[in-house]
Amino acid sequence: MTRKQKRLSVILGGLAFLAAAAGLTFYALGQKASYFYMPGDLATAHVEPGQRIRLGGLVEEGTIRRGQGATVAFSVTDKQNSVKVTYTGILPDLFREDQGVITEGTFGPDGVFVADSVLAKHDERYMPREVADGLKAKGVWQEDKSE
Repeated sequence: MTRKQKRLSVILGGLAFLAAAAGLTFYALGQKASYFYMPGDLATAHVEPGQRIRLGGLVEEGTIRRGQGATVAFSVTDKQNSVKVTYTGILPDLFREDQGVITEGTFGPDGVFVADSVLAKHDERYMPREVADGLKAKGVWQEDKSE
């Protein structure tokens, strides 16, 4: 093998290694991705059973039900559609009716969203960006004009 052939084989080997590393990285990131949906988006979206998604909207008034232990059932709405959610765990202190929320989890076989994490807004002016954008698009939520 000449020097030129050795150099070319090292370069090609390095490029193959980098391509394999990039492919594995993108595959791993794709497996961890959670897609964000509003309740109205779920009617047109095709969500596979067991696929992790983020469901955002407002906690529907009158739907919070405490169950056995730390299990809570409630509905997430965009004021037009709503999705039933169950969550087992400690809810954020600011979780309450008619407040912005993002839940992450999967749909169960009965069509109820089983959340494994719940995020609530953290002050009087903040709304998660995805939730605010979705509610603004439906004409349900307006920003506070007093700022």
